[in-house]
Amino acid sequence: MNKVKRFSVAKVAAVFIRFSMRLKSSDSRPSAPLGSRILTSPDEIFKHNMWDHVQWTEEDKENARQKAEENSTVRLPLNEQGKFVTAACQYWDMFYEIHQDKFFKDRRWLFLEFPELLPSGERGQSTNTCHSHQQTAIQLCSASRLDTETGKHQRCNPIDHHRNTDTFNFQKSYQQAARGTNEAAVDDSAFPGQRASFRILEVGCGVGNSVFPIVNNIKETDSFLYCCDFSPRAIQLVKNHPDYDDSVCHAFVHDICDKMATFPFPPQSLDIILAVFVLSSIHPERLQDVVNHLSAYLKHGGVLLFRDYGRYDFSQLRFKKGRCLSENFYTRGDGTCVYFFTKEEVHDLFSKAGLEEIQNLEDRRLQVNRGKKVVMRRVWMQSKYRKPYPPSTS
Repeated sequence: MNKVKRFSVAKVAAVFIRFSMRLKSSDSRPSAPLGSRILTSPDEIFKHNMWDHVQWTEEDKENARQKAEENSTVRLPLNEQGKFVTAACQYWDMFYEIHQDKFFKDRRWLFLEFPELLPSGERGQSTNTCHSHQQTAIQLCSASRLDTETGKHQRCNPIDHHRNTDTFNFQKSYQQAARGTNEAAVDDSAFPGQRASFRILEVGCGVGNSVFPIVNNIKETDSFLYCCDFSPRAIQLVKNHPDYDDSVCHAFVHDICDKMATFPFPPQSLDIILAVFVLSSIHPERLQDVVNHLSAYLKHGGVLLFRDYGRYDFSQLRFKKGRCLSENFYTRGDGTCVYFFTKEEVHDLFSKAGLEEIQNLEDRRLQVNRGKKVVMRRVWMQSKYRKPYPPSTS
């Protein structure tokens, strides 16, 4: 049976020694836009749940590549693969029927890593509040997540406690757009959130683990949040939540892979699109069309915020043979699917949709189970891409 080997303390110590030698030779620590909890001694490995900016050697990369190659040698027959695309909604609907809103925890780290979610005048206050409650955020994001393969709990995926200062300046951006290009693009007909000056869309919102941290931060601003999911059950759970407020939020059922489905707002009307652990659930052959379509709804100067699984993440390497659908794309035991991105693929995906890179990072970490004394290598992608302004006609 193919199993992914977890790191022993000795292995971690060996990794630490190689990492220390690299730091000594460069005489500097890596930049830390996603956090600065750097492991400086192998004796401290079990003092925290997560360590940032983990360096992989060529041997580490080759071992991971081999494990991914091995678990993808046996693929599901083609005549069985189609159901995971055509019935994706049913699988996720069943997922939410079973787990309701108990599976994931609220992403209170959002404003630390994506302060663009607030209008520029509100950002300083929000990020300072988040920074002052840093320890609370650590505890929240250390909450358990059911493993769909084993039925056991595992640590949650998102960034948990680090502030990111790589923030796009919307205020400056809008000053540059004074000609009113965006205003002309917004339809005159009524739509939810029409009077808001700042509009956000979260795609694949699930049961609202990003929705309600955002809603609770934009209530006193001139902002509006749209959130959609193709699971009717998930959207109903969002609407049943005590914090749901239709004066600042509109939740609706929508399949972003359906080219014929319409959004409840016009093109070029959004300041932000948030896609957190959602694009990975889509078959890679459909991704470009999805991103192209979404980008049409961004204002010029608007930004798409992206967070998802990276290539050779621990969760990819632990798949058993027979779960692979196509290269780096797998189905879990409950029928939901997941793809694992590289930095280059992310850049190509958004660039081909006409968006410009602000940030495109590969976030490598050591995730620690202090109770069982095991260490897992995690890899996530975090990116920000902006819709450029059209060339000046003056």
